[in-house]
Amino acid sequence: MSVQDQLHRYLFENVAVRGELVNVSHTWQEIIKNHDYPVPVQTLLGELLVATSLLTATLKFDGDITVQLQGDGPLSLAVINGNNRQELRGVARVKGEIPADSTLKSMVGTGYLAITISPEKGERYQGVVALEGETLAACLEDYFMRSEQLPTRLFIRTSEKGAAGILLQVLPAQDTETEDFNHLATLTETVKTEELIDLPATDVLWRLYHQEEATVFDPQTVSFKCTCSRERCGEVLKTLPQHEVDEIVEEDGQVDMHCDYCGTHYVYDAVDIAAIRKGGSDSENSESIH
Repeated sequence: MSVQDQLHRYLFENVAVRGELVNVSHTWQEIIKNHDYPVPVQTLLGELLVATSLLTATLKFDGDITVQLQGDGPLSLAVINGNNRQELRGVARVKGEIPADSTLKSMVGTGYLAITISPEKGERYQGVVALEGETLAACLEDYFMRSEQLPTRLFIRTSEKGAAGILLQVLPAQDTETEDFNHLATLTETVKTEELIDLPATDVLWRLYHQEEATVFDPQTVSFKCTCSRERCGEVLKTLPQHEVDEIVEEDGQVDMHCDYCGTHYVYDAVDIAAIRKGGSDSENSESIH
């Protein structure tokens, strides 16, 4: 695992503002490597991954968060799932031509941004905003102002080398001068893409805020993790009409189930399926095909 894939949280001593800096370069490559996405879609998934990691870090409980873009354009869906352990996965659905110079709006068309928070204990919550900003960061800043009334700035950077970003947010129920928050945002905006992606987080934070007093906490590892498994796919098979499954086996000799997130194939023959229907595990000799 790349040491770059870490999230750093920090607090300013004299201003009620929190910050997060994340580098997800390795995780991003894991998400896109098994897919033939156009470059603009790869970039957008990188931005979405950065944003989801930063938003996940604001959670104060165990649970999941899903950030998704959906619209009527050639990119009908782009989604990243993450949890409080900073385990993330993502996928996109492309239904049309996406030129190299495509923008967020030209890819998604008329659409919306949805953020779904699912605590392990408690009620699920979903916030939805129209895609009105020119960038993903602008759309997310709009979401925070509408849903939580918390001044928030997101600085997302991607390159061929990787993806990284910074979040600044006023602490809830704290009086913070707009001027102070804008000052920190102005400092943060000066970060260069290559600095944010290539340098250690502590170096970046020192370069940006060496005249400010800030406490930086121990980092958290960020990683790609798909929740698919052979057992889960077997459970799905049990819910399908038996005659449909039997017809596929008769025609193809097997059922091939494919995970959109990680690209793994789970293959089941007639013996496997018979074992699943009896409530046991399928044959141990069957292997997933990558």
